[in-house]
Amino acid sequence: MAECMRTTLNPPKTPLHSNKISAPKLSFSSSFSSFGTKPNSSNSNNYPRISLSVMSNKNQNQNQNQNQHHHQQYLSLDAVISSNRKAELLGDIKGSLSNRLSETNLHLTVPGLKSKTRGKVRDIYDGGDYLVLVTTDRQSAFDRILASIPFKGQVLNETSLWWFDQTRHITPNAVISSPDKNVTIAKKCSVIPVEFVVRGFVTGSTDTSLWTVYNKGIRNYCGNALPDGLVKNQKLPANILTPTTKAEDHDVPVTPDEIVKLGLMTESEFDEASRKALRLFEYGQRVASEHGLILVDTKYEFGKSSDDSILLIDEVHTPDSSRYWIAHSYEERFQSGLEPENVDKEFLRLWFKDHCNPYEDEVLPDAPEELICELAWRYIFLYEAITKSRFDVPSTKEPIHDRISRNVSSALSALQ
Repeated sequence: MAECMRTTLNPPKTPLHSNKISAPKLSFSSSFSSFGTKPNSSNSNNYPRISLSVMSNKNQNQNQNQNQHHHQQYLSLDAVISSNRKAELLGDIKGSLSNRLSETNLHLTVPGLKSKTRGKVRDIYDGGDYLVLVTTDRQSAFDRILASIPFKGQVLNETSLWWFDQTRHITPNAVISSPDKNVTIAKKCSVIPVEFVVRGFVTGSTDTSLWTVYNKGIRNYCGNALPDGLVKNQKLPANILTPTTKAEDHDVPVTPDEIVKLGLMTESEFDEASRKALRLFEYGQRVASEHGLILVDTKYEFGKSSDDSILLIDEVHTPDSSRYWIAHSYEERFQSGLEPENVDKEFLRLWFKDHCNPYEDEVLPDAPEELICELAWRYIFLYEAITKSRFDVPSTKEPIHDRISRNVSSALSALQ
């Protein structure tokens, strides 16, 4: 599967840029694959304080009452902790460290499943007319597996399902049902071999991130002309699309013209998928803003159904496929040259970059338990912030693989 499946451990005290930049105010407008044939300090739990802005935003539609009041209430992560939510979850998280879902073998336990394809995070099973996608707790970055995070698979699956449901007005998707907290059953379709990466800010730490390439002097990236003078974490004048395609083990940036010339998509298919990707991102930014967050960048994947309809597949706006920052503190921290407060897997990426070469080292160090637990908490925190739903901690009475096998068996029987 073309996995597309980002919280700085210690934000630098020294400004990243010295010249004060006017940051714009943040208001946002509205084959088988996933669905187809080293810090200087060793104190690993010295995490940045996070503040969540809970807003009732002024309606940006000019047809609405222009006299509507705009209220803001700021809730810090410390307040969330003091309400016992994090403490409540940490017990469950630590209790699940020995019961993480790192591997599945449903083809051995569920009748009717013909084969297994192992992606970076998901295990995909051929169920005849359907695909069974199991989201595991595996954590991927730098095109390899770094660790397993308790409850991560459930968070990703349920976050995606929420977004799939919320974005049906923009594009149809391949979801049929979700018989288990970690499972989605989907239509089979032909996967388009292009990841639609949409970015709203100049940021990132990987080799293909926009800040990395911009800082090297590149001013035309994936067909986008970039102005001089941008600094790290600055908002772009407009959202841009930077598509990638897969090489053997890594993503390769491509331009729209190259996508068509390589035969990966027709021009009309690319135009349709591009429009959908940009609309999805604008919608995601708007929803995130209403919930006190900034959707910084993300990836989308699409597939073609039997009638050639373009469907949204894989995952949507999850902590793995997306970067999220805290909204209300962004501008102040940007003006001070500090990294944004964020709620995604970026701090885990940075920990590995500071302790090894994650691209070249054959063996990677084990991430500290405190780091694993903190990331699990942040995944849950982000799920609850976005969906306004309380995360349902699964029962441990039944082994997770047995539970999944039972639920998938029942669901496939009902579909026959």
